[in-house]
Amino acid sequence: MKFFQYQTLGSTSVEADRLFEIGEAPTFWVRADQQNAGRGRRGREWSSPKGNFYGTACYAFDGTPSDAAKLSFVAAVAVAKTLSAYTLTTQPTLKWPNDVLIDGRKIAGLLLEAKPGRVLIGIGINLVSHPETGNVPPTHLLEHMDPAVLDTDESEFTGADGVLAILAREFDQAFRRHRAYGFSATRTDWTALSAGVPGPVTVRLPNETFTGEAQSLLENGALRVVTEDGTIRDVHAGDVFFGS
Repeated sequence: MKFFQYQTLGSTSVEADRLFEIGEAPTFWVRADQQNAGRGRRGREWSSPKGNFYGTACYAFDGTPSDAAKLSFVAAVAVAKTLSAYTLTTQPTLKWPNDVLIDGRKIAGLLLEAKPGRVLIGIGINLVSHPETGNVPPTHLLEHMDPAVLDTDESEFTGADGVLAILAREFDQAFRRHRAYGFSATRTDWTALSAGVPGPVTVRLPNETFTGEAQSLLENGALRVVTEDGTIRDVHAGDVFFGS
């Protein structure tokens, strides 16, 4: 596994794609201290100031679009386990489909792009700061680290380089487990870290909003919800809000 690190890039995902196109063989990671054209889901801008983690993994991949979508759950599990390597006051949880939370606040963003022969897994993690935007209140890692491990001669937190070392290992292990045992293994790992499943949920779709009980993550990645009248709704996309 190779690592390419830069001070500034437009986008780590764009650079990873460029490296693949000129002949760099997967698996490799691209990390930048900051991005000036970072991208989030649905074309949204991803704020990328110095101090936080911005990286993209490039893995060989020839699966279908639905196969690629399931890798977002793999990435979410890997990010949560990476954060758990630090001494935190509150442990990370996952919110469907792939939000990583600490104390109910979003700490990371994921963006997957599947192209012929490869998949790009873009990951941004708020380490030292966070933007004041988004449907879910944001946070950053240092807000949740035990002060006792920060006020030492050798701090447990060593910045984005240290995060990359842990994340690359955790993602590779999760990816290999997914490839060997299928989505059922990833679903088990995701459910163990999930917040609110099972439990009450509100689902907001483009043309309707409904409430019910989130029951489980299905094999196809959908969230199964049973509404108050007993109707089963399998949610494949939309905004979900857990709790009463």
